Amino acid sequence: MYWRVGFAWSRSCALELSQNKSLSLGLCGSEEHLSLYGYIIAYPLQEYGGIMSALGFDSWWRKTLYITGGALLTAAAYLLHELLVIRKEQELDSEDAIILHQFARPKTGVPSLSPFCLKIETYLRMADLPYQNYFDGKLSPQGKMPWMAYNKVQVCGTEFIIDFLEEKLGVNLNSSLSPQEKAISRAITKMVEEHFYWTIAYCQWVDNVEETQKMLATNGPLSDLLRWILSQVTGSIVKREMHGHGIGRFSKEEVYSLMEKDMRTLATFLGNKKYLMGPKLSTVDAAVFGHLAQAMWTLPGTRPEQLIKGEFINLAMYCERIRRKFWPEWFVDVDDLYYDGLSEEPDSPSQLLDLGLYSRSGSFQEQESALSHHDTPSPDSDITGRSLFDSDMDTECSEIEQLK
Repeated sequence: MYWRVGFAWSRSCALELSQNKSLSLGLCGSEEHLSLYGYIIAYPLQEYGGIMSALGFDSWWRKTLYITGGALLTAAAYLLHELLVIRKEQELDSEDAIILHQFARPKTGVPSLSPFCLKIETYLRMADLPYQNYFDGKLSPQGKMPWMAYNKVQVCGTEFIIDFLEEKLGVNLNSSLSPQEKAISRAITKMVEEHFYWTIAYCQWVDNVEETQKMLATNGPLSDLLRWILSQVTGSIVKREMHGHGIGRFSKEEVYSLMEKDMRTLATFLGNKKYLMGPKLSTVDAAVFGHLAQAMWTLPGTRPEQLIKGEFINLAMYCERIRRKFWPEWFVDVDDLYYDGLSEEPDSPSQLLDLGLYSRSGSFQEQESALSHHDTPSPDSDITGRSLFDSDMDTECSEIEQLK
């Protein structure tokens, strides 16, 4: 497209000119010069008349365009700030420290809406490893979340993080398992992470995205807009990746049917055991808890909540047992253990503390006085008669020491 430089002094008049100077119009043979002053403009040859009419200062559509564009640019800038700028809540020496990068805490008190973030943080607590949280939203070089830094070494992927910690720090939650039990443990982990995960993600970010959107933690005057943008972007990514995986090619009813089969498998395998592989914790418990906790506490009124708090109640008791033992600051109402068909949110949801540095050693004392009393009796044990409270913690602390 060819462009021409011109001089404009009204909405509909323009003269071709290369610079702002006096013009000799040659009126009636006079030698006098008529000076004109205005704006030097550039316009396409094909449409210069239309462009000229747009130069008015009081064009309503031009003002609307500026306002809309400014609002969108402001929202984009704020979103980039929230997602990419590292906000360090505590400046600590990173030498020999585990730096865990993950998504920000949700507003409802649940530690994370990501099963994998919840898995690895629960694992660190199970292994009694101090760590520092960075809720920065910064993805790993592989584009993954969560990821870990240890002495300037970056490790991505929960499985590789656990392998790294076992090699560098000598922790091993699977030391008491036989080779056959380790094989079963890995098979369960892969079923949960490679199949069950997608059904949970579908319920969170596709079928129940409006409720999930409300849980996102954003600040500022544009927080509602940012939550909507984040939820829509995440939902689009989930649908695209589910389609590539294959499970996204099925109908909604078929996806939930696959979810129910996975949960039934877990409930059957758990049975009356305290943990999946027996009386002692193992790595698979962190993975399964990270996923089941989403169905338990982040999807009110949905099919997975109905299943885990109804037919598969042993899975609910299993989640509650782990929550009480390793997440003392994560408070939930005891009535929330059972599905009653109501999905109303509490008036003032409990906000989980953003613990920048965490170490489990010597910090877990059951505070029963903090529990509210209700007409419905608090379930002190599950259907197998095993305790839900941390009264058995003293005997199990020695187990964790033996795993190191």
